[in-house]
Amino acid sequence: MRAIIVEKPGGPGALEVAEVGEPTPGPGQVRIRTAAAGVNPVDAATRAGLLADAGLMPPFGSRGPIGIGWDVAGTVDAVGPDVARFAPGDPVVGLRDRLDVPLGAYADAIVLDASAVARAPRSASPAEAATLPLNGLTASQALDLLDLPAGGTLLVTGAAGALGGFAVQLAVLRGLRVVAAASAADEALVRELGAEWFVPRGVHLGDAVRALVPGGVDGALDAALLSVSALDAVRGGGVFVAVSGGPAAPVPLRGITVHNVWIRADGARLEQLSALVDAGRLTLRVAGTFPLEEAAKAHERLEAGGLRGRLVLTAA
Repeated sequence: MRAIIVEKPGGPGALEVAEVGEPTPGPGQVRIRTAAAGVNPVDAATRAGLLADAGLMPPFGSRGPIGIGWDVAGTVDAVGPDVARFAPGDPVVGLRDRLDVPLGAYADAIVLDASAVARAPRSASPAEAATLPLNGLTASQALDLLDLPAGGTLLVTGAAGALGGFAVQLAVLRGLRVVAAASAADEALVRELGAEWFVPRGVHLGDAVRALVPGGVDGALDAALLSVSALDAVRGGGVFVAVSGGPAAPVPLRGITVHNVWIRADGARLEQLSALVDAGRLTLRVAGTFPLEEAAKAHERLEAGGLRGRLVLTAA
């Protein structure tokens, strides 16, 4: 079968199409025949060697090729022992949250723990469904860390992006009042997603947010990695969640609690998100599709920027 691998870090051209053996599910695992795989910034960072440089995975060359891709939508075609929730033929979505593996979601098939898998939204195409796991779970788990009560105020940066859009909608469903920060051209979009207030990119974020919410918001979910600029919009003693470590996680000034959200697979939570999609309460957005073998072109488009939603690779 085909799989996209990386042997040496580099630009999009480092992505190779390889013929590999088909994986076999072990106890508690399922094999998914891939229909679609989401293309995320973390995939580009893995390919470029940034995660290895940060010590989040072994150096390239130390353990053979590295698989790429976290999000998968497809059909179960084999189950291992001790799997009762899924059977061959079930349409599913899943998340591969391990980095040091030779096979990722960019492949004709992938084996995942059944606990990382959920039934796909019935109302979504495979390409649409493949945009849900990584960004939907990250938004949901970030909101858990914020732990704001209903009626609380939340700043979401990058609110028009794939992660930010989910964060706005899920926050509103929790009863939060959202300030969305995004490009001026995206105001209508983020308000449609449920944002009560809007701040355009390019203004002084702290001052603009405080003009809307005197004293500052109760919390911030920094999907755009603005760091201290977003922290300045949070009231003293509030909460801030960064979606990655390093410079995106600011010093906790003014008694603000700062968290990193480190995504983990959670099939039960993913099942809930799928249900929200089917209920029309969570919006899936596909920015474009590419065949699996054109993964390098998809990464070139990803790095060109300006996307709203996620690119998706399709396997046939």
